Amino acid sequence: MHPGHAGPGSPEGRGTDPRRGPAARSSRRLRRAGLRLAGAALLAATGAIRLDLYLTGYRSIPTIGWLFLLQVITAFGLAAAVLATGGRLIAAAGAGFALATLGGYLLSVWIGLFGFKEIRTTAGIVAGMIEVAAFTALAALATAPATRIQQSAPSSRLVARMQAGVPGAGPAVGGIAVAALVLLGVAVAGAGAAGPAPAPAGGALKTARIGGVTVLTNPHGFTLYWFAPDTPGKSTCYGTCAGYWPPVGQAFGNNLNLNGGLWHEVTMPR
Repeated sequence: MHPGHAGPGSPEGRGTDPRRGPAARSSRRLRRAGLRLAGAALLAATGAIRLDLYLTGYRSIPTIGWLFLLQVITAFGLAAAVLATGGRLIAAAGAGFALATLGGYLLSVWIGLFGFKEIRTTAGIVAGMIEVAAFTALAALATAPATRIQQSAPSSRLVARMQAGVPGAGPAVGGIAVAALVLLGVAVAGAGAAGPAPAPAGGALKTARIGGVTVLTNPHGFTLYWFAPDTPGKSTCYGTCAGYWPPVGQAFGNNLNLNGGLWHEVTMPR
């Protein structure tokens, strides 16, 4: 050792790593806090969208209804956990949930799930984009360097590497996010838009026995439903709702009215 030079074991030598300096720690702390808040907010947003969809129609769809409710509960639960802890495992779980939810939406648009096929709606597109953003923020949080990088023994090099962040995680997360956006764009471009189906000609309704109960159906065997929120003289199912539940129309006069509400045709055969 030469005079005027700090040795590797001296305090001066240990303080020369810029990754462990106060400025670096402050930068990492701010970055992780921003990702934490963004990830929690985006998860809560996708949960809120799905809650609205569940309450305005999806709860009536077999299997899909309770799956939507499960997604809502999971989204809000993960959002609260991310906000409260900011841990890597919770962030990774949130990122995986967002990606899986998007994947389910894409499958339902392309081929359908449990007999239900999605159509192109503004809510679906917005939810998909939010899920991509949530994945990006939470995956970045899960792979970001820790606020404090502690010195570890040689046998704990894996822990030290995890504290310093996952190498190459940034480009990988960005690549997955771009691929997800491309798939979302392709899916919604090829999906049918929301819109009411044309009313069938008069006298085309039929009856069928389902579970020992006689119900009205259209000529193709689709069950007819009365939309519960309708009021006398006014139907509240229009736009996106009418895309999922095409109104049969009023060509049949009072035969299709129940307390003034319109019957609607479910998009799944019974």
